[in-house]
Amino acid sequence: MLRAVDGASFDVQRGEALGLVGESGSGKTMALRSLIGLLPRSARIAGGSIRLDGTELVGASASTLRGLRGRTVAMVFQEPMTALNPVMRIGEQIAETPLVRLGYSHRRAKERALELMRLVGIPDAARRYDAYPHELSGGMRQRVVIATALSGDPKLLLCDEPTVGVDPQSRNAIFELLQQLNREGLTVIYSTHYMEEAVRLCSRIGIIDHGRILALGTVEELLKLLPFDEEIRFPATAETLPLCADLRGQGELATEQGQHRFRPRPDYRLSAFYLATERRELPARIFTVQRPSLESVFLQLTGKALRE
Repeated sequence: MLRAVDGASFDVQRGEALGLVGESGSGKTMALRSLIGLLPRSARIAGGSIRLDGTELVGASASTLRGLRGRTVAMVFQEPMTALNPVMRIGEQIAETPLVRLGYSHRRAKERALELMRLVGIPDAARRYDAYPHELSGGMRQRVVIATALSGDPKLLLCDEPTVGVDPQSRNAIFELLQQLNREGLTVIYSTHYMEEAVRLCSRIGIIDHGRILALGTVEELLKLLPFDEEIRFPATAETLPLCADLRGQGELATEQGQHRFRPRPDYRLSAFYLATERRELPARIFTVQRPSLESVFLQLTGKALRE
């Protein structure tokens, strides 16, 4: 039996933005689907507890789970067409939750849909209300998915890599919208493999691999897990090869894409490094000293670089 999520434990506070960072297949999507009760038929929860706004989801009835969706929690899927009805006009899809679940009149539900279409940046909302999903670009379809998710005024928004595969303009617009919604109090769980998005949006970040949360905390807390404080990069050339011999045993030394990456031990002084470079008559301009990043933590914990 494959365990897609294996002992993953985390909590999310009201109004927080929590990030889940991991590669495709790491368990991010299954973890989010568990929170909304949308597991595949072949999947089952073998143990543990999932509590959402005081309601226990493990073993909850289908009617309880349906009642939570839309009003308490909503999900934005990575692939828009999995969330949209291809033969239903987009305005009607956005208006469906206010109409059916919130008891709005048809007129008020349409007004709500148009408000959300404008909020997510769909131009000429009144005209596009009657458009079908296939008539929109991928980025615009994803904006429709977000508007649909927001239509029930949920307390928690689950975002499963919402900016993957969309054009740069839409990606930026979607991300800025999520930042705005979080600032206004919406709780967000955001899964991604774009490190910069997790850092910009999320107050805490969980690194997930093979269904396990390997670490969870603020960026500063995660960086403290590294056994080094700086990272020095320099070209992998015949001239720098003797320097590599000097550095062995002084920290972690690796070579990637024509560059050496040296991560000194905490007790190794940078002054000693520069004395070694002067002894080898290497110019200072070829060396770059930088603070480690969240990607460094991911590499340290998983043993692999994060691939897009």
